[in-house]
Amino acid sequence: MIMAKQTMAEPKNKKNMDLKKVVSPEHAASLSDEIDPHNIIKYPLSTEKSIRQIEFGNSLIFVVNPRATKGDVKKAVEQLFNVKVAKVNVQNSFDGYKKAYVKLAAGSIASDVSADLGLI
Repeated sequence: MIMAKQTMAEPKNKKNMDLKKVVSPEHAASLSDEIDPHNIIKYPLSTEKSIRQIEFGNSLIFVVNPRATKGDVKKAVEQLFNVKVAKVNVQNSFDGYKKAYVKLAAGSIASDVSADLGLI
């Protein structure tokens, strides 16, 4: 028995599938400038893990807008709390929440920010 080589049929609109949405850097910058920091950061987390991160890791954990990027979160934290951010990691949950782990630079102290927020 001879097996024929199987191939997939090409889509009828192949020409349109090759096109990607490209946003110019100027347009992307203008979009991020219009975003309000209060719409990006929803609220800080005050769990045992987040308190431990504040005390020992010099980082804060926020629940953020699901469409926010790392850059958006970094700008929002720097604007709202007047601190310098070293690094931002994000985690998407299955419940639809997005957590941002914000590591502050050496000159900024997370416990001072958390005291202003009323976490500690």
